Amino acid sequence: MPELVFFSGTMDCGKSTLALQIEHNRSARGLAGMIFTRDDRAGEGKLSSRLGLVTDAVEVEDGRDLYAYLVEHLSRGGRADYVIADEAQFLAPEQIDQLARVVDDLDIDVYAFGITTDFRSKLFPGSQRLVELADRVEVLQVEALCWCGARATHNARTVGGHMVVEGAQVVVGDVNQSADEIGYEVLCRRHHRRRMTAASARAAALSPDVLPVSTA
Repeated sequence: MPELVFFSGTMDCGKSTLALQIEHNRSARGLAGMIFTRDDRAGEGKLSSRLGLVTDAVEVEDGRDLYAYLVEHLSRGGRADYVIADEAQFLAPEQIDQLARVVDDLDIDVYAFGITTDFRSKLFPGSQRLVELADRVEVLQVEALCWCGARATHNARTVGGHMVVEGAQVVVGDVNQSADEIGYEVLCRRHHRRRMTAASARAAALSPDVLPVSTA
């Protein structure tokens, strides 16, 4: 039976890489897929991985009916044996409903990839709807790590290396941005609660308030 599957995880855990692998495996078997994405780091209409892999995709704008788009594509003689939706956290809840309808009414598998919570540890509306509707929710097993070495479970937004907790829910950025840009960093829950990024941890270690270590 066709399924709506939600692959979730923090930033930097390989979601887009897995999406590209699924696309490669199925296209190599002669299947044709439809790829949707939104606000990918590589630009409009792209699905990319931090490993350097990239492929073309359909950019999802506000108000686009994904079910109607698939029906029109099929009506024109196109094929869609499966659907991949990357950056699914940025989709509107009604667009997630449309993806579920693709599964139920068109008998097409849909594989959605996205992070669950934002930089404030609040659910993205699209991710919340996926959790509510998906036949399966798969948490990716490639663990991203906090700077302390613990398993990263939270996404932090940073400016100048320091964590911020206010601002718009969606601001496109990436991990490993330069210090003066808006960026993101994955943290364990403890350090997310303490708002301690790798940069602030280094600053604390160099603080004169830290007791000196004797070399004697």
